[in-house]
Amino acid sequence: MTTSKMPQFPESYWPQSVELPSFSELQEDTNVEVAIIGGGMTGITAAYLLAKEGKKVAIIEAGRILNGTTGHTTAKVTAQHGLIYDELISHFGEEQTKLYYEANHEALQFMRNLVNEQQIDCDFSDQDAYIYTNSQQEMQKLINEYEAYEKLGIKEGEYLDSIPIPVEHKTAIVMRNQAQFHPLKYMKHLVEEFINMGGVIYEQTTAVDIEEGNQPRVTTRDGYKVSCEQMIVSSHYPFYDIKGFYFSRLYLERAYVLAVKTEREFPGGMYINAEQPTRSLRYTDVNGERLVIFSGSSHQTGLENNTHKYYEELEAFAEKSFGVKEIPYRWSAQDPYTLDKIPYVGNYSATLSNIYVATGYRKWGMTNSTNAARLLTDLILGRDNRYKELFDPSRFHADPDVKKFLSVNAKVAAKLVQGKLDRPTTEPEDLQNNEGAAVIVNGERAGAYRDENGELHLVDTTCTHMGCELEWNNGERSWDCPCHGSRFSYKGEVLDGPAETPLKRLNG
Repeated sequence: MTTSKMPQFPESYWPQSVELPSFSELQEDTNVEVAIIGGGMTGITAAYLLAKEGKKVAIIEAGRILNGTTGHTTAKVTAQHGLIYDELISHFGEEQTKLYYEANHEALQFMRNLVNEQQIDCDFSDQDAYIYTNSQQEMQKLINEYEAYEKLGIKEGEYLDSIPIPVEHKTAIVMRNQAQFHPLKYMKHLVEEFINMGGVIYEQTTAVDIEEGNQPRVTTRDGYKVSCEQMIVSSHYPFYDIKGFYFSRLYLERAYVLAVKTEREFPGGMYINAEQPTRSLRYTDVNGERLVIFSGSSHQTGLENNTHKYYEELEAFAEKSFGVKEIPYRWSAQDPYTLDKIPYVGNYSATLSNIYVATGYRKWGMTNSTNAARLLTDLILGRDNRYKELFDPSRFHADPDVKKFLSVNAKVAAKLVQGKLDRPTTEPEDLQNNEGAAVIVNGERAGAYRDENGELHLVDTTCTHMGCELEWNNGERSWDCPCHGSRFSYKGEVLDGPAETPLKRLNG
């Protein structure tokens, strides 16, 4: 029997540390100049910028705004996105790679200036961003990355023999004068400014379809429609796949996070290693007490069912490096990756001139989302933007896109077939409290979870997006799709798209 228990970590996620009023649900058809689907960092920033330009804008959010992947604690605001610049130079050349750096550097400066000018209370602080390695094999990659900094004229870059934190390392590079901040506090300010300028936010309003045309319309799950002149789809993973085929050009990865009260003092700075498994460190202050944020252990969504082991590995790393007093919070996050690691920002497809998309930030969402919002604002207002071609979603490069396209979609095909052939041997009666597994019910595959009170929850495990069979995730108590990354609660509710429809419940 294959079952899995919950880990011995706190179930509490990071507290929602900003207070916002509840906004309205859409109750009738409406019309605006710009409709933005998704109330995350990109959508809110774009709404703020467009409202400043006098546009009538509405945000349509499936849940509550400021309550998704954008984060619950401090976030890195940096143009250092791991070991990326040497790789981009090898694929796209120095000119395009420099544009990628400059776009994210400008986004950092835009945010820094906005915080200073409007005195936004969001824990914004200047920090140095380090990449380190303890692997002889990875040392050359760090040297190559530093040489890429020099080629691109990144003046903030340095090559180092040591870093300020007590982790084993042989060498490192740093990008000075980056930053961290509290994204929810920052976006709370933008939301308030947006509302003051006449902006409208519809929460608990799920978009399920788009009608194209000169006056595109989005249809909600409740059957209402929002007509507009321009539309932005910034819903983390694009839900509208008819034209863009994003399901075949994106893949999703999950990463795990612990917020730790440590024995030893954290010196500041933001750190990530070059080798696998990934280990990322930064800090946040909560009620006057410093917590260290340990994150990492990425894997493609749905391909691991024993996910609580990643929390255990992070705890072991935290204990070894700083000592653990207490772990008050834990959570995980999901991020879409593009084939070439550059976000898709621009027209939804080559044939859609008034519908735009923004996705694929590869865990570096703060500067990428700000840059995306600024680019989309320019496109909607008809202004030139020198980053348009770099981020164009219709681009396709023979290298590395073809290799990654084949790799990702081969895994999808294999998982689709494998899931249909899977015949679980577990019976619902075998499950203990806090255990979940694929089971057989009336001769058919189903998903079962017995909660802490002994109540059994049964769902159909066929993903409502494209029919793949879901896998149980014991760390999050969710059903995850190994094909395109959709996630559902043990009750069948949609947690992450591209799926829009809940799972069928088999026991009421």
